[in-house]
Amino acid sequence: MEKRIKELTALLNRYRHEYYTNDNPSVSDAEYDRLYQELVHLEASYPEWVQKDSPTQAVGGQILKGFEKYQHPYPLYSLQDAFSHEELLAFDRRIKTEFPNATYVAELKIDGLSISLSYEQGKLVTGATRGDGSVGENITENLKQVKDIPRQLNKPIDITVRGEAYMPRHSFMLINQERHENGETEFANPRNAAAGTLRQLDTSVVAKRQLGTFLYQEASPSQASSQTAVLEKLHELGFSVNPTRQASGDMAVIWNFIQTIETEREQLSYEIDGIVVKVDSLAMQEELGFTVKAPRWAIAYKFPAEEKEAKILSVDWTVGRTGVVTPTANLSPVQLAGTTVSRATLHNVDYIAEKDIRLGDTVVVYKAGDIIPAVLRVVADKRSHQEPLVIPTLCPSCHSELVHLEEEVALRCINPLCPSLVKRGLEHFASRNAMNIAGLGPAMVDKLFAANLIQDVADIYHITQADLLALDGVQEKSADKLLAAIAASKANSADKLLFGLGIRHVGAKASRLLLEEFETLPHLMQAKRETIAAINGLGSVIADSLVRYFAKEEVHLLVNELRVAGVNLDYLGKKLDKTAQLFGMTVVLTGKLEQLTRIEAKDKLEALGAKVTSSVSKKTDLVIAGSDAGSKLDKALKLGIEIQDEDWLRQL
Repeated sequence: MEKRIKELTALLNRYRHEYYTNDNPSVSDAEYDRLYQELVHLEASYPEWVQKDSPTQAVGGQILKGFEKYQHPYPLYSLQDAFSHEELLAFDRRIKTEFPNATYVAELKIDGLSISLSYEQGKLVTGATRGDGSVGENITENLKQVKDIPRQLNKPIDITVRGEAYMPRHSFMLINQERHENGETEFANPRNAAAGTLRQLDTSVVAKRQLGTFLYQEASPSQASSQTAVLEKLHELGFSVNPTRQASGDMAVIWNFIQTIETEREQLSYEIDGIVVKVDSLAMQEELGFTVKAPRWAIAYKFPAEEKEAKILSVDWTVGRTGVVTPTANLSPVQLAGTTVSRATLHNVDYIAEKDIRLGDTVVVYKAGDIIPAVLRVVADKRSHQEPLVIPTLCPSCHSELVHLEEEVALRCINPLCPSLVKRGLEHFASRNAMNIAGLGPAMVDKLFAANLIQDVADIYHITQADLLALDGVQEKSADKLLAAIAASKANSADKLLFGLGIRHVGAKASRLLLEEFETLPHLMQAKRETIAAINGLGSVIADSLVRYFAKEEVHLLVNELRVAGVNLDYLGKKLDKTAQLFGMTVVLTGKLEQLTRIEAKDKLEALGAKVTSSVSKKTDLVIAGSDAGSKLDKALKLGIEIQDEDWLRQL
């Protein structure tokens, strides 16, 4: 038993590091929970062999390099888990022994990243991750990009609150689609995506990914009498509070609520993985207190993970916009998380090899993040002489040779005339963040392509009403709307056009930075690699990709066709003032400012031409230091970076 306890401790600590620190778990939640419960039972039977580093004695994850440590003024505890009705009844009996009249409030357990927010005089001063419960990561600037986190409360109070940052299902699907098309590893679930987003060093990425929050606790001493009153107070202050909850002193009512939510959870726009049951009275909570890692007044009921077995009947290989070829398994149909599943992603060829997935295998299927059907593992004892999957060497669309680049996990078609690439590229060109041509979606693109009316994006601007009315199912009204959208897109700023061209590594932000610098698409096409790479926020990868793209003669012909068609090639956004006093400088704000808010200071610096970042590095040109400046000021002094104060900024 001692050997097994040591094995489980080491194994679970590895899985915890993968989950909390790397955001890249190698086992399902159900498998982790099963092993954790085994360890709990063994430790209860053999307490003399409990390891000092046992996960049952600790909370949370590790601190990542690249973020400042933040000492929580009030510790963040984990929660005791329950996996059955019986465990909830045992919790109820324990509470009622001390407080027979105790009532509970049951809240949805949001599957995201725990956060702590501190406000002074109603202003957000610090946002941090849970970390190990005592020390977290200071991610204030990233949390400021989350739209439903108020930077200023509607009352000038000092308060520290706790909650969960999450990624909505819709945002998760869009991000994974984009990562898939770019040949990047997809996030396993929305929780990992939210955690990875909040650890981004580029705050614009956080803003783009549209995270949400639900706040549920006042960590600082509260004047409220109950958890229900706390939730109402948080809502009144302007925080996002989940409205779905159940209050009752009867555990039968709580259990009925849990069962109802479990059947309806797929209809929610966000992920949950259970229900948290808390004693409602804060006075009772205080008397009940805490164990070494968890409050005695709360318990988290975890929904059972749903996994089903299915047989792989065949595998389809499809081509995305960037040429990435993705395998999808056709399965014997199974009911999973409320839907019939007959197809599941196999991710990429490396995943197939790692899991040794073969045609005809019986596999365990689950919904990654309860959304995307995926193959988890092979049921090895049900295999009977299955043949390895045939990995294609030719593109399934154009039959040109596929490549498997060393730095990528994806197979890729690099034929620019591949029909699948062309059609997906046309869809991207017409998408909202590019040229925003409403009505030119996948179905319409397929029709136009099949009718040989469009082969590249320039052809879009030669489509006539007669062309559209000749297509099946197209009526005059919808044809006119599409033509109007096409005409309107000609007036877009050139950064939208650049993004729409679908150049590898060149996203919407990079397109804007490029056109801010070069002002017209023709000027950018003539730019040298070194000039592009020197632009703050870009670099050599984007520069190399652009130079390769614009070196092609067919690209110059395409851009000329767009110009002749009347498509705007000039940047219409706000031009950078290159004569501004701080133009081109990278500036960091640190410490407490007395006369300006952080937002005001950042706005003033940007108006002066500076780029404001959150961390000090060799690339930092200037640090504005307020009172109580800490490690950022120390690092700036060591690096010999110019340091100024708030008065200097105001005078400037």
